[in-house]
Amino acid sequence: MREKGKIAASIMCSGFDQVMDYVHEFERNNIEFLHVDVMDGTFVPNLAYGPDFVKRLRKKTDITLDCHLMVDRAEDKLDWFDFQPGEHVSLHYEGTCHIQKCLDYLAKKGVKPVIAINPGTPIQVLEEIADYIAGVLVLHVNPGFAGQKIVPHTIEKAARIRKYLDDLGHPEVYIESDGNITCENAAKLYKNGSDIFVAGTSSIFREGDIDELIMNLRKAIGW
Repeated sequence: MREKGKIAASIMCSGFDQVMDYVHEFERNNIEFLHVDVMDGTFVPNLAYGPDFVKRLRKKTDITLDCHLMVDRAEDKLDWFDFQPGEHVSLHYEGTCHIQKCLDYLAKKGVKPVIAINPGTPIQVLEEIADYIAGVLVLHVNPGFAGQKIVPHTIEKAARIRKYLDDLGHPEVYIESDGNITCENAAKLYKNGSDIFVAGTSSIFREGDIDELIMNLRKAIGW
């Protein structure tokens, strides 16, 4: 029987003045991860969060951080964040010429190294790096902005990635889905092999009782 899906709450969707209010709600609901989007304005046409925010947030909560680095030249920036053992860090395949070196660096620090796959990134890139990763972050929208609609083929892409990893001998590598994670989309992705779901404005950051919104999403992912 499959394990229940886990939620990574997307802090970018909270608004700067509401971050800790939401964090406390997530602690109360035993949310598994806080998803922190880091954007440098170069890799994506937007700016969001940076090393100081990550370090401060880490001190304010015991929820595991799940940091998604949308940055160019990631190899030059990993030291800035002082990533801690057990945290999850996603790097884009296109964000560095030294992807294996970066993933290995994270693993040696006790961090869970994750490769981020854009909607247009072929899954075959995983063949050369599967030995270096703990997870695959599947982008179901193009990176840079919240509130986008899902790129339809990426729902099926999650299933192809699951099979591809299994065929490579890496069934332990998890799949995380990010982008327009409605309850309906989450249910399809859970069926297709996704394990962690980045929850944003399509699910838990919206009007309504937050406990109910979280439970509705959990029901869609095997709870």
